[in-house]
Amino acid sequence: MTADPIPPIARPGTFLSPAEPAMSRPQRRAGLVAVLILVVAGLITLRGFLPALGWAAIFAIALRPVYDRLAARWPSRDRDLIPALLVAATLLVFVLPLLVVAAPIIADAHELGLWADQIQQHGLPVPAFLASLPFGAELVPVWQQKLGHPQALSGLAHAVVHANGAGFGRRLAGQAVHRLVLVGFMLVSLYFTLRDIRNIEETLRIASNRAFGAAGEHVGIQLIRAVQGTVNGLVFVGLGEGVVMGVAYAFAGVPHPALFGLLTAILATIPFGAAVAIAAAGLALFAIGRMGTAIVIVALGAVVVFVADHFVRPVLIQGATRLPFVWVLLGILGGVEAWGLIGLVIGPAIMAGLILLWREWVGSQQGPINPRLIPPAGPDTP
Repeated sequence: MTADPIPPIARPGTFLSPAEPAMSRPQRRAGLVAVLILVVAGLITLRGFLPALGWAAIFAIALRPVYDRLAARWPSRDRDLIPALLVAATLLVFVLPLLVVAAPIIADAHELGLWADQIQQHGLPVPAFLASLPFGAELVPVWQQKLGHPQALSGLAHAVVHANGAGFGRRLAGQAVHRLVLVGFMLVSLYFTLRDIRNIEETLRIASNRAFGAAGEHVGIQLIRAVQGTVNGLVFVGLGEGVVMGVAYAFAGVPHPALFGLLTAILATIPFGAAVAIAAAGLALFAIGRMGTAIVIVALGAVVVFVADHFVRPVLIQGATRLPFVWVLLGILGGVEAWGLIGLVIGPAIMAGLILLWREWVGSQQGPINPRLIPPAGPDTP
């Protein structure tokens, strides 16, 4: 008895049959249970890599317009050179800046432990600029009483020293290696996704049509637009805020202006997150005695964040999703709380899909749920 040959792999839709497979009701139920078991088993198997796969899908969706333009120029390179170039650009623009910010934080973890140990032994000395502040003569004795002796911060310092011990260093190193592995896997997945992007797109279109009809493809297109609009609104606006504030930091004399600018760009991808970096830059200026310049930087940063979050970002995101800004904001914040950092993109996409279904359900937008327009009743309508 010879085994049947393995059928070939062809383009999606090649072997679809218009007739339903001949299966009894118990067979359908058993097949559905088997499929659910396989899906759950697959998710459990890939659970550690799901964030990397999710980010690869997000970057592939966001880079699809660039891929199409490059593929139109070099059609013979759409499966090798173009995906490699886009992966390299992703590495340079998105991944390396995160490593630049994370590296000094990891390197300074040991220094933080030594600093906390010094505070535990000698207390926190009075900063030189405190006496020059208004009411400085009254603030200095309070600082010395509350923070200047060893017992004042012993509990906090002990916790910091304990956290920065050998166990903390090993955990931090292990987490850093794990994140690097996930980033590498994300870049590899992005390459293969871009290489087969047209095939993957056709596969998903056929699958959604078979499962949900025309409505599935319609909602899927809206979700893709939401992802592209959210990435544009978050990433590019965040980079713009980082560049503007980085120049301002350099002119103001902020220590390490490039690092602060990069931190501002990264935090600006989260609504109101840039305010944290701007406040840190202001505190750095305040610590070296440049209080007036610190106030100017904080005020300028407030204006930049206000304009970016209330004018530029809503136009980019709403233009793609047609969502009111309040739903964009709720989708971003709720997505981060529910899904972590990847929720920055997933949250608005989910909101876009829900709002689209609601608008079609109530008849305010035409689509597969209400494909026919019903004319309003007039005075002569029977």
